[in-house]
Amino acid sequence: MADRLMLLDTASLYFRAFYGVPDKVTAPDGSPINAARGLLDIITKLVTTYEPTHVVACWDDDWRPQWRVDLIPSYKAHRVETPVENGADVEEVPDLLEAQVPVIRQELGALGIPIVGRPEHEADDIIGSLATQATLPVDVITGDRDLFQLVDDARDVRVVYTGRGMSNLEVLTDAVVVTKYGILPTQYADFAVLRGDPSDGLPGVAGVGDKTAASLLARHGDLAGIIQAAQDGDGMAAGVRAKILASLDYLAVAPTVVEVVRTLDLGPVDSRLRAPDTTVTDALAEKWGLGTSMTRAVAAITARA
Repeated sequence: MADRLMLLDTASLYFRAFYGVPDKVTAPDGSPINAARGLLDIITKLVTTYEPTHVVACWDDDWRPQWRVDLIPSYKAHRVETPVENGADVEEVPDLLEAQVPVIRQELGALGIPIVGRPEHEADDIIGSLATQATLPVDVITGDRDLFQLVDDARDVRVVYTGRGMSNLEVLTDAVVVTKYGILPTQYADFAVLRGDPSDGLPGVAGVGDKTAASLLARHGDLAGIIQAAQDGDGMAAGVRAKILASLDYLAVAPTVVEVVRTLDLGPVDSRLRAPDTTVTDALAEKWGLGTSMTRAVAAITARA
């Protein structure tokens, strides 16, 4: 059994579970447990399909780091609850989901899946650092396209994209990124900077969409090359050049916001799958009404342990 590391963009997955499983799925006390049960089903499918030997649940210790906001104030601003509590941004999360997050942490612990986060960093940064520093092949599980920048055939780093649903998972390799976007994975962060992303509050360069961004990168290689060409007036249409030059302030800071951190020192993480203690998992399943979802997750992990 070849070793393989699976990195879970945990919040991305439990949000998907929350909206994918009806909230009439409840615990014995009547509280909704749909996200917690749905996440177990997601883990079962992922472990069974992609057969990892190691799994890490990557966590948003800070979903909207101030250092990113300082550079682009609109970054994720539309997701902030109002009023702001204690001077720190609080992400708008449905109450019925927020109540399940402690249960999700408990079930991950019972399954032996370590939760890894760091202050002032998003789960993306945990994923970026673990994927970059790993000595094993890596599968990144996410619904966030920004993580396509981590795809790397040479190091056997793939992204399993959940954005089209768990029944329609897409595995991204170098060739898939090139086919979909006309760029290399190493160019994806610059591509995202240029086109922007309303879901993250990134404005992008006004008037530059996917096709223009891809053609600029194909011709000039990277963002620095595009900016240099715009400043020199070198082989760039006047309209596009004007758009780039009008966005120089944004382009100076946006790459730091969009590029995931790859250099965090996360120390040793014991992520190897082991057969869970069924005394613990059974008790948790009974308390929260996790039922066969927990049973299936335990079986899937035990089969890979």
